[in-house]
Amino acid sequence: MSVPPRNIPTSTALQGVRWLRSSHSTGMNNCVETARPGLGPRAGLVAVRDSKNPAGPALLFAPETWEGFVTALR
Repeated sequence: MSVPPRNIPTSTALQGVRWLRSSHSTGMNNCVETARPGLGPRAGLVAVRDSKNPAGPALLFAPETWEGFVTALR
C-alpha cells in the first residue's frame, strides 16, 4: 500500500472539503485553515493551509499529530 504525499501543491485539489478558520483569527487572513477530507486516500487526515493563500499548498497531518501540535501551542 502506498502512502499518499503529506503535502498538496494546491489546496483546491481537495474538492468537497469545508475549510474552517480558527476562532482566534482576527479576520485579516493571518491564520491557518483546516479541513478534514472525508473520501479517498486522504480521508481521516487533517489538511492545513494558509488563509492568505487559499489556492496555495496544504499540508496533511494525522489527527493525533495535529492535536499534539495545537496542544503544545496552548
